[in-house]
Formats: sequence, C-alpha cells, structure tokens
Amino acid sequence: MTAELREKGHRVNEKRVARIMRTFSIAGVRLRRRVRTTLPDPASEQVADLFGRDFTATEPGRKLMGDITYLPLQGGKFLYLATVLDCFSRKIVGWSIADHMRTDLVADALRMAVLTRGSLVGAVFHSDHGAQYGSRAYAGLCDQLEVTRSMGAVGTSADNAACESFHASLKRETLQGAHDYGDAATCRRTVFAWLTRYNTRRRHSTNGHLSPDEYERRHTAKLTLAA
Repeated sequence: MTAELREKGHRVNEKRVARIMRTFSIAGVRLRRRVRTTLPDPASEQVADLFGRDFTATEPGRKLMGDITYLPLQGGKFLYLATVLDCFSRKIVGWSIADHMRTDLVADALRMAVLTRGSLVGAVFHSDHGAQYGSRAYAGLCDQLEVTRSMGAVGTSADNAACESFHASLKRETLQGAHDYGDAATCRRTVFAWLTRYNTRRRHSTNGHLSPDEYERRHTAKLTLAA
C-alpha cells in the first residue's frame, strides 16, 4: 500500500499508512480452514532437496516451485489449483484448475510454464511430496522437458514456503472472508483475473515492491544495456 501511494506522488511512510488503516478499520483477511492437498505416495522414488529453503534465483527460468491448493465452491465442493512459480521474480509462469488432483493437474501447469518461458531445459523444479509430483508420469514429463526435480522434507511446509505464501495471498484477497467462490465458473474467472493482476500489477516485497512482470522487464533492460 505504501509503495502504491508513493508511486502516485504521495509522501507517506509505512507507519502513517498503518495508522490510517487502523483508523478506518482496514485490515487483511485471514482464512478459516484448510483442506489437505499433499498426499504422499509411499512407493515414489526418493528425490533430493536441491533448494535448501533458498527461494532466490539470479535469472528467470532457472528455479521453479510448484504446489496445489483447494478452491472452495458452494455446496461443499472444490476445484483445485496447481501453480508453477518462478523464484527469480515470483511470477506465476504456469497454472491449471481442475475438479481433481490427478497428475494431469500439475503436468498441465508445468506445460504452461514451458510455453511461457519458451524452454525449461536445465531448470530445477521444487515441490512437496504430493503423490502427483512423485508419480512416474510426472517424473517422465520432467525428464522429457530436461527439468530436474527437487523435493523438500515430508510434512514440512517451510520447505515450500514461497508457494504456500502465494496461495494464502490468493485466497485471502479473492475470497475476502467469504466461505466459497460460488459456482465453478465464477471461481475460474475470479482466480484467472487475480493471477493476471498478480503478474502484471501486484507489488511484491521480494521484488523491491515491483510486480513480477515489471521486475523481469527491468532485469532484461539492464542486461541489454550491459551488452
């Protein structure tokens, strides 16, 4: 909020913004419940943790993270969202929504990431131990794309903290305290609009309060000037 006001020409600091927000009872919204989406497959092969909780990258397309989150609908139903986050700018380069959590869900998100980046050859993709990411089909897709898999410890959300934080922000800002998104079509439209805004306009503290797209644009401009 402070960065947005400063860009519009207002001379404010974070303390003043916080004070005004308190005066008008403006505060963030907290989610109420969680649905378990990480279901480990005991038969899956062991995959090393190549991140070590280092969620930074020096250039786009080198270090990626993935996760699944639930999207509550009316009547107690759910859709599921799989995302692929680029550690360099926190940009969502791939995503997929479905009414299931089969391997196709995460595979479609990774395929979209390939289309977004042009290629992921040599990239490292980090995830939790969900059965979808540990499946033979997903391992085969990563081999085909020349992407190296990485996994954190079982049952440790901190090893996938950047994705956990992203999904929490998405649902907090789209649900705004509501119990669900309504019907499936409304949910898909709402999430698509938020993801688009997130990449193009939403400021991220990790990027110096720049949006992912703007952060990458400035990075590219620096490389061009250096060349």
